[in-house]
Amino acid sequence: MNELNRKSVKEFKRSEKFHVIVVLENIRSMHNVGSVFRTADAFLIEGIYICGYTAQPPRKEIDKTALGATETVDWKYFSSAKDAIENLKANGYKIFAIEQVDKSISLENVSDLAFEKIAVVFGNEVTGVDVETINLCDGSIEIPQFGMKHSLNISVAAGIVLWEIIRNKFVHRTP
Repeated sequence: MNELNRKSVKEFKRSEKFHVIVVLENIRSMHNVGSVFRTADAFLIEGIYICGYTAQPPRKEIDKTALGATETVDWKYFSSAKDAIENLKANGYKIFAIEQVDKSISLENVSDLAFEKIAVVFGNEVTGVDVETINLCDGSIEIPQFGMKHSLNISVAAGIVLWEIIRNKFVHRTP
């Protein structure tokens, strides 16, 4: 572990985070929730907002995929995504739904957001981000897809989106 330069929980908590918040709206699978925690830890993001009926830690089904990330990544629960978005806007975040909608930003064009405090909303595995939630966002980001299927598992989508956002922030050196 020392050779991998892994942070301890205490070091992780003290580390300066990238100003990125993940909002999970009505995620059914606790394994997906755990996977997002693990990805959030890997990319040193600021936190996760859990909304609606998305399960909250501690739960063994979340821990199975989070592998301890629920101990490192800060999280808050909100009864609705609307409440979470109001909180984020009050704190200067730009909010983007991760959804395929008219006028969405293609993921490869998020470099303009490198200097922003940003929150990304991931929705239900079947129905996506609620329309009411999309309407509260500053925009939507879409992952380009070229095959027959035009949807990804939320944990996969979160990994792709968070990497691209963090990559751009890292390149531009904005914590």
